[in-house]
Amino acid sequence: MTLSTTADVVGAAAARGAGVPAFNVITIEQAEAVVLGVSDAGVPALLQVSQNALAFRHGMAPLLAACRELARDADVGIAVHVDHLDDPDLAHAVLSRAEELGVGSLMFDKATAPHAENAALTAGVARAAHDRGLWAEGELGEVGGKGGAHAPGVRTDAAEAQQFVAETGVDLLAVAVGSSHAMTERTAVLDLDLIARLAEAVPVPLVLHGSSGVPDLLLAEAVAAGIRKVNIGTALGVVGTAALRRELAERPDAVDPRSYLRGVRQATRDEVARLAAVVGG
Repeated sequence: MTLSTTADVVGAAAARGAGVPAFNVITIEQAEAVVLGVSDAGVPALLQVSQNALAFRHGMAPLLAACRELARDADVGIAVHVDHLDDPDLAHAVLSRAEELGVGSLMFDKATAPHAENAALTAGVARAAHDRGLWAEGELGEVGGKGGAHAPGVRTDAAEAQQFVAETGVDLLAVAVGSSHAMTERTAVLDLDLIARLAEAVPVPLVLHGSSGVPDLLLAEAVAAGIRKVNIGTALGVVGTAALRRELAERPDAVDPRSYLRGVRQATRDEVARLAAVVGG
């Protein structure tokens, strides 16, 4: 297949009331595992690279270009998304190279700022994205867990969400409904009634961040209630790190990374396929 756009992948899912799994990756092995896993499940998806992952890689091009090439060769539709940008200059730098790097959308996140600042900055990024034919995602109601912030009581108000989308022109809206980033246990409790109210009030697809901490049944129920894009990142690290520990324990003399990364990639692939079926099956 050819590289898909976020508009195509999420738009098609929204039209049929389904969800799209959106997997955050840090390494090429994780990106390969995502493409293989969603292909196993037969579920279109997004390959995501966050601002923090770009910083870890010392530049935006290497990992994004790898994601672009992997998505081009996938058996299902995959789009590339840049996640959780909070620096307007970096957001515009990403947009300036989006066509080259195969980026189909980006998220600009100033949800921790005052409403007026969040709306104004997000609107500027959204306009620039639209000028290039890309989708933009914003966030209203801080999702806890980023940078040590944990705000379990924060919820997105439906009326404010409707106003924010009108003010900013975003194509996707990340909402705070009970999940939190970087959870390693799946104990989050989502407000399904709020998700339904937000889906009715807001004319764009809703995004659930912090989905690694949400049990499978609740993820499926969130999609049924109106979530259309489901971000997953920490879950891949949990499974992959556990597999790495097993592989190294079984191979104490290993020095060739391929000897242990193959098993890590396979374990991650299996988890991706399972989660993709939960969200988009």
